[in-house]
Amino acid sequence: MDFELIAIALGDVGWIGLAFVLGLLSRAVGLPPMVGFLATGFALNLYGIASGEVLRKLSDLGITLLLFTVGLKLNLRTLARPQVWAVAGLHMSIAVAGFAAAILLLALAGAPFLSGLGIAQTLLIAFALSFSSTVFAVKVLEEKGAMASLAGRIAVGILIVQDLAAVAFLAASAGEWPSPWALLLLLLVPLRPLLTLVLERVGHGELLVLYSLLLALGGAEAFELVGLKGDLGALALGILVAGHHKSEEVAKTMFGFKNLFLLGFFLSIGLSGPLTVEAFLAGAAVTPLVLAKSALFLVLFTRFKLRARTSLLASLTLTSYSEFGLIVVALGVASGCLDGHWLIVLATALSLSCAVAAVLNAAAHRIHRRYHATWKRLERPERLTDDRPLDIGGARIAIVGMGRIGTPAYDHMHRLHGGAVVGVDFDPRKVRRHQSAGRKVLLGDPRDGDFWDRVQSTRTLDIVMLALPNRAAKLAVLDRIGDAGFDGRVAAAVRFPDEIEAMREAGASILFDLSAEAGSGFAEHVAAQTSSS
Repeated sequence: MDFELIAIALGDVGWIGLAFVLGLLSRAVGLPPMVGFLATGFALNLYGIASGEVLRKLSDLGITLLLFTVGLKLNLRTLARPQVWAVAGLHMSIAVAGFAAAILLLALAGAPFLSGLGIAQTLLIAFALSFSSTVFAVKVLEEKGAMASLAGRIAVGILIVQDLAAVAFLAASAGEWPSPWALLLLLLVPLRPLLTLVLERVGHGELLVLYSLLLALGGAEAFELVGLKGDLGALALGILVAGHHKSEEVAKTMFGFKNLFLLGFFLSIGLSGPLTVEAFLAGAAVTPLVLAKSALFLVLFTRFKLRARTSLLASLTLTSYSEFGLIVVALGVASGCLDGHWLIVLATALSLSCAVAAVLNAAAHRIHRRYHATWKRLERPERLTDDRPLDIGGARIAIVGMGRIGTPAYDHMHRLHGGAVVGVDFDPRKVRRHQSAGRKVLLGDPRDGDFWDRVQSTRTLDIVMLALPNRAAKLAVLDRIGDAGFDGRVAAAVRFPDEIEAMREAGASILFDLSAEAGSGFAEHVAAQTSSS
């Protein structure tokens, strides 16, 4: 037995324990646990502790699985939208020029680390700051249950375009282009039927877990063998099986693994080097520029016909610096272009920007409501088809969330009440699938205050049934319903007993505990079937 590996593992277990405590404290004050994880890395760094081998491997694996799950939920048509590729290109060009000018001004003012920087070095730093964190943004979207929303899809599309630009830059800087064998990766596309056939045959247990890991890690390994970034391979394999009816199950299977391994990423940011007072001050001085980056996203999104609310939510999701920025700066340090302290400066700015972004995203809906008139002035008169406030057409019962819970609920209520029932979901693929099956399901985001304002203008709705799987999403909908002055009844399906009181305080009057009442529902179903036979 390798006792050295045991010692490394025990050291990393100690870090994980501290991360758990600080993550719990972050949640207690209303911040995402990732803020506590970042703080853990810096706290350990102050005591001279370096990142262990186990932690580094957890970090790499976490990012690989993250991009695999992003691919599972990605619609390639999203990337073709000008709201994605054009905004990403314009934003990067303007941000690099603006950040370079700001850094030069700070250098003239005598800011630490900035004196003596040349144009090439300044542009390299500005380029690194122009990216947004894929890990942070996707984690925020998942915690909100907003991956399938328009704002979530646009934000993820922007991140993918940025990641592709970073990979191209790194390849060009290293003077190494992908191997000619990389063309063989195109054969993965005709292999999709085989991949999905195996997915059909593996069932729902441990073989599904192993096959999901094989797809993610196998895709990463295949790309690395031909000189491409492995994470893009995991993303590509996720995209290949996206749209299959089991892709959502695969994503849920990987959810726990991904969250565990991403702990390594957040800890490793703070452990990337010794944090000095000068490096912290320089990182803190750069951090406010992330707000300018977010404001630029907001303006560009609204210019490309997105509503102010969608633009604001997508912009706040992208309010951070990126792990790719660290890679770009590390390349500059390795080549001698930048001083080694810049890696710590950017790691500090990345951590602080994530903390700022976590606070802003937690208050995103309150920010939208408070400054609603200001955001509306930014909107253009034109609207995208899938970004228009929704009219439910006089329905009396609305089923919010048309997944595994909402679909049977809709079918049952439709048998009782006929056309008075409408389903609502913000995932266009789900909506199209239900509409083709003959259900009255509309595309809309019930967390949108404008949506409920239009619903309330007709005053026909009596019952809202929340069948969303995500707790934060249900609470956000309840908040919007309350703001709109809805006086009907709200029912919510909950998965855990500790959700019941939170939902009741938020305004839900009918609560259905799935874990407690599934057995009785099963018994009622069997009794009804046997009595009719």
